[in-house]
Amino acid sequence: MKVTRHWRLVLGLNVLLLAACGAAWAQTCYTAGDMEKATQTALTNTGQGYFDMVAHGDSASLRQNAIPSLAANFSGIEEAVKDNQAALSGAQGAARPPFLLKAEGATAQAHAEFLCGVFGAHGQTADSAVFMIPNLPPGSYAVVIMDARTAGSPYTVTFVLEQQGGDWKLGGLYIKPVQAAGHDGNWFAEQARAYKTKGQFHNAWFYYQEARDLLAPVSFMSTMVTDQLYDEAQNLRPADVPWGGSTTDLAAGAKTFKLTEMFPTVVGKELELVVKYQSADVSNTAAAFQDNTTVMKTLLAKVPELREAFAGIVARAVEPSGRDYGTMLEMKSIK
Repeated sequence: MKVTRHWRLVLGLNVLLLAACGAAWAQTCYTAGDMEKATQTALTNTGQGYFDMVAHGDSASLRQNAIPSLAANFSGIEEAVKDNQAALSGAQGAARPPFLLKAEGATAQAHAEFLCGVFGAHGQTADSAVFMIPNLPPGSYAVVIMDARTAGSPYTVTFVLEQQGGDWKLGGLYIKPVQAAGHDGNWFAEQARAYKTKGQFHNAWFYYQEARDLLAPVSFMSTMVTDQLYDEAQNLRPADVPWGGSTTDLAAGAKTFKLTEMFPTVVGKELELVVKYQSADVSNTAAAFQDNTTVMKTLLAKVPELREAFAGIVARAVEPSGRDYGTMLEMKSIK
């Protein structure tokens, strides 16, 4: 999932803290500089301990230290640890300054928003962050981000912690590389600007997406940098690119395909464009393959600039049930 934009807020730290105390504002965030030194040390040490478990592939210990609801449904964490074990084996982790989040009230917040640090006249500042976490029950939480130094591409390993008694239990784990196809988010941002200058707005839009995704350790966090990238890209999204749950039509002769998603992804070491569309039935794989190739050919005929930005296309026909059938082709094979 990609990082979403949050509205700009013109708030100083004192105003932020006063608002957090009101009945209408039930979320408070403390940066490392705002919290007690003992709390900061406890969060950093806990994050380091959990990171070591991840690096050693020790899912059993992670589960023992998880909150009950996560421990009862731990398969996603186990899969994430297993999938990244080769990359993170022997990795060294360095903790960024942690964030302490306090959700007040008697019930879960449908859209808990935590504003961390000092905000200026133009929104976020270099050391601020915004976290948007849906359906968060009242309690004390923390976000600890670890930069993982590996033999290959660097990673971030992010832990969401929940305080239970005197312990900080694991409430969430997010592992992601900070590079795609050998490049970091700043490189993708520069390429996006170059595509924008050339008038290749499809390529620019997708590269801005990739830049924001790489520069945010988790999808529910935004920073000054990701907000600036959003501002640069907000008027670029082409009308034929589906967004926010909407669909767009791709006409291919007598047939019209309803596209539901388009986004960049890495396959192997190459950047590919994923195109998802609605399909009534994918059980006939030969027919689904033909539809997939038709979608690719039609899309490239309509937007030939995509050949310059991507190594290939992944087309996925998706049934209402969620079952899908995908086809990946290199650009040179799509004619």
